Amino acid sequence: MKLSHGLHLAYCTNIHRGESWSQTFDTLKRYTLEVRKQVCPDKPYAIGLRLGYDAAKELSHGGTLSAFQKWLEKENCYVFTINGFPYGTFHGTRVKELVYQPDWTTPERLEYTNLLFDILAQLVPDGVDGSVSTVPVSYKELINSDRQVREARKNLWKCVDHIEQLSRATGKKLHLGLEPEPLCYLETSDETVRFFEDMRKDRSGDLRIEDHLGVNYDCCHLAVEFENPAEALGRLRQHKIRISKIHLSSALKVHPTAEAREALKAYTDDIYFHQVVERNSDGKLQRYRDLENALNADVSAVPHLPEEWRIHFHIPLHTKPSELFETTSDHIEGTLDYIKQHPGICSHFEMETYTWEVLPAEMKRRSVVDQLVDEYRWTLAELAKRGLS
Repeated sequence: MKLSHGLHLAYCTNIHRGESWSQTFDTLKRYTLEVRKQVCPDKPYAIGLRLGYDAAKELSHGGTLSAFQKWLEKENCYVFTINGFPYGTFHGTRVKELVYQPDWTTPERLEYTNLLFDILAQLVPDGVDGSVSTVPVSYKELINSDRQVREARKNLWKCVDHIEQLSRATGKKLHLGLEPEPLCYLETSDETVRFFEDMRKDRSGDLRIEDHLGVNYDCCHLAVEFENPAEALGRLRQHKIRISKIHLSSALKVHPTAEAREALKAYTDDIYFHQVVERNSDGKLQRYRDLENALNADVSAVPHLPEEWRIHFHIPLHTKPSELFETTSDHIEGTLDYIKQHPGICSHFEMETYTWEVLPAEMKRRSVVDQLVDEYRWTLAELAKRGLS
């Protein structure tokens, strides 16, 4: 939906199943329009579209894209952003490290992302920027050589070339956002800054990077890294890195007592990674590949006991899971405070709680539509506090 100050807000449709275009379109008609009826019935409604490679190929063929454009016009909806992070299947089967593949070291990731921009350039309304979010180069475990990193930068520059040519041809302002995530090649704001510095060295003086490549700032991910939002966003701005989009998302935050660790077993699953960053009593950080790894770790010989765990498990924005757990919603609030103080640094906001299918049973007592409506209400209230809605 269109907010004040030129801002746009949507929820990401990656919460729903849909690998083919027909499945994706069905979820838009079945769920997205139901949410829209309750939160924005009479004004243009924004859709944060998730398109995997198969769905994107189908949508780009023949009259399918023009038919979707007519449907958007009929329903008074518009698309301003596409989630291009998951290339393949995202629900119902093991995703984990596969979600990062193919990564930016491969031509497949470049081809897929260019295709998403070809589609978005046709969908985004005149006068509205178009953004695509993508993997943070790769997963750290998958990068074994400097050659891979150079190849990734080369492919990203090729994507910048494509976006710039497309922007000139269509008159649309388009940009790609790399999404830092725990244990990925880009996981902190410092690592992100260093990567962009290397990108600039590859093509010294090429300022197109500032227009067409930036960061998709996921509040859950940066909170898990114990980053302060004002400091992280300020660091990115200081180094002239575009904030392409902001994911309004919240992580689990717990003091890992024996009772809490037992309760956390309900949050383990075989589908997604739930990386854990542990802060010890001496202030040092320890990272675990997945929640199961953290739960199974032997802490008996650790000289400094764990003080807090932050867990990459997207929790509905309006929810406090239990008395044992907190969430990192304060990071979202700090991010919005920063936006209020620095208007214009980002116009794209997307709520991204994709974990509906793997939430514990007690958190799924109502429908996914009800959850999304409550997330809108929470988000709009927080925006209103800051004069942004």
